[in-house]
Amino acid sequence: MTVLRNIAQLATCPATNPQQDAGIIENAALAFANGEIAWVGPENQLPKRHSGEESFDCRQQLVIPGLIDCHTHLCFGGWRDDEFDLRLRGHRYEDIAAAGGGIRSTVSATRSATIQQLSRKALQALAGMLELGVTTIECKSGYGLEADSELKQLEVYRKLDAQQPVDLIRTFLGAHMVPDEFQNCRDDYVRLLCDTLIPMVSAQNLAEFCDVFVDENAFSIPEARQILTAAKRAGLGLKVHADQLSNGGGAQFAAEMGAISAEHLEHATESGIQAMADAGTVAVSLPLASLYLRVPYIAARDMLEAGMKVAVATDFNPGSAPSYHLPLAMTLACINQQMTPQEVLVGATTVAARAICAEQRIGSLLPGFTADITVIDSPSVNQWLYHFRANACSGVVKSGQWVKAFAPQTAPFLR
Repeated sequence: MTVLRNIAQLATCPATNPQQDAGIIENAALAFANGEIAWVGPENQLPKRHSGEESFDCRQQLVIPGLIDCHTHLCFGGWRDDEFDLRLRGHRYEDIAAAGGGIRSTVSATRSATIQQLSRKALQALAGMLELGVTTIECKSGYGLEADSELKQLEVYRKLDAQQPVDLIRTFLGAHMVPDEFQNCRDDYVRLLCDTLIPMVSAQNLAEFCDVFVDENAFSIPEARQILTAAKRAGLGLKVHADQLSNGGGAQFAAEMGAISAEHLEHATESGIQAMADAGTVAVSLPLASLYLRVPYIAARDMLEAGMKVAVATDFNPGSAPSYHLPLAMTLACINQQMTPQEVLVGATTVAARAICAEQRIGSLLPGFTADITVIDSPSVNQWLYHFRANACSGVVKSGQWVKAFAPQTAPFLR
């Protein structure tokens, strides 16, 4: 048994709470054993049976569930810093893509990269995420767009999941865009996805979810319906890249299909938002993509008021969101999406867990949940997300084991 004492705020983030209520306990303690949370509450109520256990003095810091990044494109070849320069010079993302840049550029680099090269790069990113307090991520394929390269990405994820502490939840995104070799025969690519790749991914247990990008430059709703119908038949959970660059009805479609989540949603309509709320589909907001592309942030306030759950994730990828800094995305969600710090924290923990169908075991600090714990060198949730720092994480527990050594004396918060 291990006990964390002298916690200024403990955010338990129950899945049953409204999103604005992070279940905060002041002056708290927490006990965990055998990889699970055993007890939480005010420290003055800590059961006597825990008084002699190994303990850590949190020195009035904040303790939260391990952060969950529920939308990343972790495995990719190359970078696209040249496009960053072009966008700053006024070139639109859509124009860059049409000229052979964008996803096409990354597809080419990923196809030519070896599994070893892709693994090394992804492993570096995972180490950086863990340092920030992230303990679980969802990671998509989608930069291969042909059988061998899509399977190569998913195989990288499977191997890395066993090699390092961060849990990887895998999503097949072969429907990211139509590759160049199928531009004149789109139906053939949709058939390849539905008849070959999706059944293969499912049979080899390479992914838990299937995603599709619904946009005028990606897949139409009829095409996406074929793809997700095949995915559902294969036993995969459903996700949708929806209404990112224009209003294409993606939010309404995600609700109609019973998708667990719809991602982006910068151009979602009021009717689409309400349809998602009624269907229980999680909205995954991606503030870093809005920052880098200089496009509107999602209408998170409207979504929350409609009764929708709103997750916060990074969209880490080499083009539109080349950063895995989830705490930065969380601060941006406060400032630009009119979400409160507690709403954002819940969005990056238990709501993010819901977006990967894991809210019954991670994302909350309650007895029986997995002991994924992040210690933040700040006295409160509000202070942490208001006073942005390069990294305020001072310790991480993953499945009951310290994976970032607790060192509260380093880079102390200026009280």
